[in-house]
Amino acid sequence: MTAPPATAPPAPDPEPGGFGPFAHLTVRNTPLYRQLMRVFLVAKERFAVHLRPEDVHAALPADIRPAEPEAVVAALDKLVGWGNLRADPDTTRVTAVEDFYRKRFIYQLTREGEAAEEALAAYDEALGRRGALQAVALHDIVTHLRALLVLAAEDETDPVKAHLALDALASRFAALADNARAFMGSLQRTIDLHDVEEEAFLAYKDRLIQYLERFIQDLITLGGRIARLITELEEGGRVESLLRAAAGREAADASPEVAAEAEREVYARWAARWAGLAAWFISRDGNESQARLLRGRALGAIPQLLTVVRALNERRSGRSDRSADFRTLARWFAEAPDDDARHRLWRAAFGLYPARHLTVDADTLTARAARPIPAATPWAEAEPLRISPQLRRTGSYERRGKNRKVENREERRRALAETAAKQAAETAAARARLVTDGVTRLSGLGELDPTSFRLFLHLLGDALATWRPGTRHTVATSNDGSMEIRLTALTDGTTAEIRTTGGVFSGPDHLIEIVDLTDGDEPRDGDPDR
Repeated sequence: MTAPPATAPPAPDPEPGGFGPFAHLTVRNTPLYRQLMRVFLVAKERFAVHLRPEDVHAALPADIRPAEPEAVVAALDKLVGWGNLRADPDTTRVTAVEDFYRKRFIYQLTREGEAAEEALAAYDEALGRRGALQAVALHDIVTHLRALLVLAAEDETDPVKAHLALDALASRFAALADNARAFMGSLQRTIDLHDVEEEAFLAYKDRLIQYLERFIQDLITLGGRIARLITELEEGGRVESLLRAAAGREAADASPEVAAEAEREVYARWAARWAGLAAWFISRDGNESQARLLRGRALGAIPQLLTVVRALNERRSGRSDRSADFRTLARWFAEAPDDDARHRLWRAAFGLYPARHLTVDADTLTARAARPIPAATPWAEAEPLRISPQLRRTGSYERRGKNRKVENREERRRALAETAAKQAAETAAARARLVTDGVTRLSGLGELDPTSFRLFLHLLGDALATWRPGTRHTVATSNDGSMEIRLTALTDGTTAEIRTTGGVFSGPDHLIEIVDLTDGDEPRDGDPDR
């Protein structure tokens, strides 16, 4: 007589939405189920496919391990029912006929259970991620762009080198962008004091401000350089040949019947990545670059952090703030003797009154003064409001007339285009006016027109933003990568004056050199003659 082997525990009907593998997140013993799935993931990393209940019981952490192995078996059967695990009869240790009647199973991960754990791992990582402002990534991007310039200068593009260089650049840029977004989100939560202890915030706020200042300095110094390298690569379609070479290599493994379509799709993805990189560092079509927005947000976060510190210090010193005012008002409401007193307190605190007006004139106010209507009077019992038939019929007091004619804005568009062209010409002239022929003194710039002076202040501000105590020399690039300023402090105590139509700008004299980076004759970064 042969006994049938034990069968796997019956699985319940699948969830309507197909989310059964996530069911263990909403039950009472969720920590135990999460640890059980963790045991199976660790075992898979060690190339162990099947696990027995006693193996699972031994691998559980001591603080969550049940005292009885039967509790682990019951939890494993639950996970089988939800679709996270698969149970197969364990016939390797059968030594007698009676063993066939015993419930012995070995368990392994299902595809659904593994996918659910990967999703939960990504969720946990995103939830705990704070991100970082990676100044090192900016240096790496400069290095990768220079390598692409070297490849673009070759007579024949090497697909392997182009693909590897572009892939490294895209990976570094994606990490920079993702970390910047995560960091600014966590920084805003810190400013709002969400999930942050006040003591911890006060302890590290100085380091955080120094960290922001250091990244802003690197972003000013390297952002313009990256923008200039991107512009050089885009000139003459040099980057397009690199993108097509990388797309061709990446699509080489596609089947012959879809090879052409696959290459087009891959090229479109690479072109989108390059466009995202360019938009991150270069302002175009009236849209500010992401680097400029990040710089502005980071600069704005510093005074916000100081404001939070000031508010915390004022709160600790006993000064009144809005939170304390609301708590005091709530106590007054609780101590009020009756509802009439609470109504008076409400009106005094917030100035909100019953909405009983559609048309209120002098006669209405006189009548209400002679016969006041209590605030608690229901609408149905109050005196009816007189509404104009015109308002009731049309919804408006005004009579409807002919529609306005469509306005022809061609003249305005032409005027805007002329204004834009004029401003571009003024900016170009200002750039040419500020360019120095070698190193000169700040006092040697002479008199500046308003446009040139405004551009000069932007350049000087970018240079001074990188200045630190003890600094004697600094180099900064404009946000659009078109100009570079090199500033060196003097020790002779002289003063420089720059005259403009609006007044005289004065300060300590410096050695200054302003270079137009759009000039092809200017030596590039890394040239020995620079």
